[in-house]
Amino acid sequence: MNARLENGTSHAADDDHRPLERAVARAAAEWLVRLADNPTPEEIDACTRWRAANPEHARAWRRAERLNAKFDVLPAKVGMSALARAERGKPRAGIDHARRRAALKTLSLLLVAGPTGWLAWRTTPWLVWCADARTGTGERRTLVLADGTRVELNTATALDVAFDARERRVRLDQGEILVDTAPDPQAPARPFIVQTDDGRIRALGTRFVVRDAHDLRGNGGTQVAVFHGAVEVTPADAPHLARIVAAGQETRFTADSIDPITSTDPHGSDWTRGVLFAQRVRLADFLAELSRYRPGLVRCDPAVADLPISGAFQLADTDNILAALPETLPVQVIWRTRYWVTVVAGPQPGQTGSAA
Repeated sequence: MNARLENGTSHAADDDHRPLERAVARAAAEWLVRLADNPTPEEIDACTRWRAANPEHARAWRRAERLNAKFDVLPAKVGMSALARAERGKPRAGIDHARRRAALKTLSLLLVAGPTGWLAWRTTPWLVWCADARTGTGERRTLVLADGTRVELNTATALDVAFDARERRVRLDQGEILVDTAPDPQAPARPFIVQTDDGRIRALGTRFVVRDAHDLRGNGGTQVAVFHGAVEVTPADAPHLARIVAAGQETRFTADSIDPITSTDPHGSDWTRGVLFAQRVRLADFLAELSRYRPGLVRCDPAVADLPISGAFQLADTDNILAALPETLPVQVIWRTRYWVTVVAGPQPGQTGSAA
């Protein structure tokens, strides 16, 4: 049972509503993240002394523990990273560090934000919520990094940037990016790396696209298409499979496999100009791609799923793209709401169609 304060409120309620100083919140988050990752007895003792040194430290610690329990900020991989490395006998470079860094940032923000800020946390995965840069559905933006590298973010994309003395690293948490690397102003030059859950892509003077192609079941892997220069692709759990992908080539890889290299789709970066290009693409596949750029649900009736569609479509108006489908295909578009659209077979000759 929580102790009661003189005004009748509990310590828990008081902890949640009185703001914390940012420095104290940051320290509490750092201790929680550190102790989640196989702490030493000395670290545990040091944290105990820090909590006892000031009532605000103890209050921040209580809030941090409750937030982690409530929102599961620290994923299992953070606490299990050292054990996993020992079992595999090899590191999974960058991923655990990126997740610890993101967890630290998230905890710090939540500790300072209070209950109002916690409401937003429920609706967004934690890596995306605390990303250094992100775009919403249908949004694109350009990011210029400290070294001059340009990164184009496609729809619903989230990434983190971590430059240090040894390397320039970008972690793609979700979505798709086009990277146009710049020469490193430092000497010796640091490698430029894009990290995903599946592994790493090391740029070799390059312009390339990286796409997180995982579906809701975790299938799909990471797709890489190179337009200039070359990249080295290394699956996280199978570094012996590393290979070079040159300009005009693309591939897909997972943590333990890499597909054969094929020719790059010349329209693979058209999204940077706001264009979705299709050349005899299955209608179902076209609509699945289009749905990335609009909120809500777009469904395709199996009866028309295999119809081929071609053209260059302006992504600035996805409603117009859908509305125009019956002009070129034997389909009708049913709008149940602005955010729930179904494409079905059109009326047979002699019948009266309806889009309602």
